[in-house]
Amino acid sequence: MTLPTLQDATLKLEHRIATLTLNRHDVRNALTGTALADDIVAVAEWVNRCDDVSVLLITGAGSAFSAGGNVKDMANRRGDFAGNVAEVAERYRRGIQRIPLALQDVEAPIIAAVNGPAIGAGFDLANMADIRIASRKAKFGETFLNLGIIPGDGGAWFMQRLIGYQRAFELTLSGRIIDAEEAKAYGIVLEVAEPDALMEAARVHAERIAAQPPNATRLTKRLMKMAPNMELKGFLDVCATFQGMCHNEPEHLDAVNKMLDSMAKK
Repeated sequence: MTLPTLQDATLKLEHRIATLTLNRHDVRNALTGTALADDIVAVAEWVNRCDDVSVLLITGAGSAFSAGGNVKDMANRRGDFAGNVAEVAERYRRGIQRIPLALQDVEAPIIAAVNGPAIGAGFDLANMADIRIASRKAKFGETFLNLGIIPGDGGAWFMQRLIGYQRAFELTLSGRIIDAEEAKAYGIVLEVAEPDALMEAARVHAERIAAQPPNATRLTKRLMKMAPNMELKGFLDVCATFQGMCHNEPEHLDAVNKMLDSMAKK
């Protein structure tokens, strides 16, 4: 499938891994005042249409993963931050809030390779991924209150599901910035890598997932997303249906035969 045309990001597809690189390092990959929100949404929708993608890998160009909102625009009440209450609210709905809705619906697993500071909405963007691998240079901060605003992009929804209410509350209400090791201790980050080894470390996880049967991988992610919001009986009914779908996919028999061949060689 043809790659989508992007304005402020780059995209490549190799070995079933789509790598989206936020490419506005001049503004530390800010998600407002740039076309990055449009680019992220376009890629999310493309992934769901493209059967050749098993993993979406997101990273940033330059020194930052994403600085979140453009603070200079906030200071000047321009762009996404201009207007009265209703006007600002509508800009959020039509702007940055499209990112969490789009990424939450991505069927393929998402890995964030956090190359540098992920601040405010940039932190929330990382938390929208399924797995986070961080450079030792990465910093994380839910810094909205430091600016007298709230996490308007859904950060309060994502973080407490990731690390629990108490820890998410403390990080959000304090607005403090933590390093990669502290983020790993909290369960925000799965692994910390040296800066020059970050993408290699992220690709190890991406390649492992991409080697799995693709249709079953997408269904498994759907189950993982659905499970926290369902009662067990209803969830098991969905599992039964999904399993029936898997048993009727050619990839299932291919995987079974590969395992039998491997067992026979031992």
